[in-house]
Amino acid sequence: MHEAPLIATLVSGIVLAFVFAALAHRLKLPALAGYLLAGVVVGPFTPGYVADGHIAHELAEVGVVLLMFGVGLHFSLKDLLSVKSLAIPGALIQMAVATVLGLLLGWALGWPFAQGFVFGLALSVASTVVLLRAMEERRLLETERGRIAVGWLIVEDLAMVLALVLLPAVGGALAAGQGVSFGALAGTVGIAIGKVILFVALMLVVGARLIPWLLARVAVSGSRELFRLAVLAIALGVAFGVAGLFGVSFELGAFFAGMMMGESKLAHDVVEETLPLRAGFDVLFFVSV
Repeated sequence: MHEAPLIATLVSGIVLAFVFAALAHRLKLPALAGYLLAGVVVGPFTPGYVADGHIAHELAEVGVVLLMFGVGLHFSLKDLLSVKSLAIPGALIQMAVATVLGLLLGWALGWPFAQGFVFGLALSVASTVVLLRAMEERRLLETERGRIAVGWLIVEDLAMVLALVLLPAVGGALAAGQGVSFGALAGTVGIAIGKVILFVALMLVVGARLIPWLLARVAVSGSRELFRLAVLAIALGVAFGVAGLFGVSFELGAFFAGMMMGESKLAHDVVEETLPLRAGFDVLFFVSV
């Protein structure tokens, strides 16, 4: 097993996830509980075989990308804009309150300001994957509440892009015992915001036209295999490309790729062709947790 860590991690994760999910189903518990227990069993804190943590993390990233891509297929820009009046202020206020509460708790425990701030910031962001999976199981994604929740999560993801850009700059200055230059900080924020705006504009202007056109051209060939490959290439390629070019997360890139693909008349075919693969990698994500 140690000679093929990728295969061993895949097999052990999927087989044990099936076993414990079946047990959870018999006990009338969510399948998610079985997936998490499977991860504990092959983790480093229980005896016996230990899966490769690095490989499990990378498989989990693929699972997140495919899950967010699938969610994006069910949404349009109109859906997101319809909930902006609730999602934008709601997400920002919730993040601010949670960050302050975390900061106060850190202060009460005697932590440095920076440590308490990062702790509060971590508390302020919901797990996009866990929340979306829970709503998907309850068939809430296409309801009004589901659209608000997705919009809320997208705002959180965009806010975290800025936070992850700022933290190294501010943390580095504080660690060196230097004051934070507000001019440099403003420049860093401006560049990050500019990249996000450019990313969104590129997806809405170019992606909304190019992706459906490309799918239609592939569909004309009549090859389901080529069509399936094109869908995966677009989903993974866009997610990986925008993460490197614009500094946004893989998940956000995959969501927008799915949303642009959802504008195509072939969106229903895309959902059917990718469902088994998405389901398998979703399981591996929760095992890796």
